[in-house]
Amino acid sequence: MSQRKQASDRPTKERPKARWSDRFTRGFSRETLAAHPWLKPVAHHLQEPGLWHMQHEAVARGVAIGLFWAFALPVAQILVAAAHCIWWRGNIPVAAGVTLITNPFTIGFWLWLAYQLGHLILGVAPHEIAVGNAALEAVSSGGGFDALAWLERFGWPAVLGMAIFSVVGSASGYILVKLIWRWRVWFKRRARRNGR
Repeated sequence: MSQRKQASDRPTKERPKARWSDRFTRGFSRETLAAHPWLKPVAHHLQEPGLWHMQHEAVARGVAIGLFWAFALPVAQILVAAAHCIWWRGNIPVAAGVTLITNPFTIGFWLWLAYQLGHLILGVAPHEIAVGNAALEAVSSGGGFDALAWLERFGWPAVLGMAIFSVVGSASGYILVKLIWRWRVWFKRRARRNGR
């Protein structure tokens, strides 16, 4: 009984309260990024604390960088986004998280949407779609396939759509984060003035 009482009287170390952002950075740290072979040239910059704090300007830049590279590159988006966050002083965990908007489960939808947008802008006619389907059937039956002609008919609309998503998404993400942050600050000030 006395041992139990002594054990309960000892001061216990309290764990620091977990922040909501810790969910996104678990297993993703400065050290793991600095050790990656592709990031060796910029590894010394990864230790700067400004790239990891949740300051509104760094978060807005991180969102913009992440959205740009999510649509601009099919692979290695997180690494490229992290390298560009160093240059543009963006939040690395936020940029890495935002690049996951295009992942193996959603890329089909984004490519289809990009193709539809590019098709709308470039104006691919319905008879050209039939020609493209015939070209794909020729490949499956072992006939010749003109990759450049197929890319001109179908690839360029998708590439154009993804480029538009990159630029417009990046700018929109930056502006949206800035507006949300300002609205949050305004709401807190108003609550303080009203005595809540």
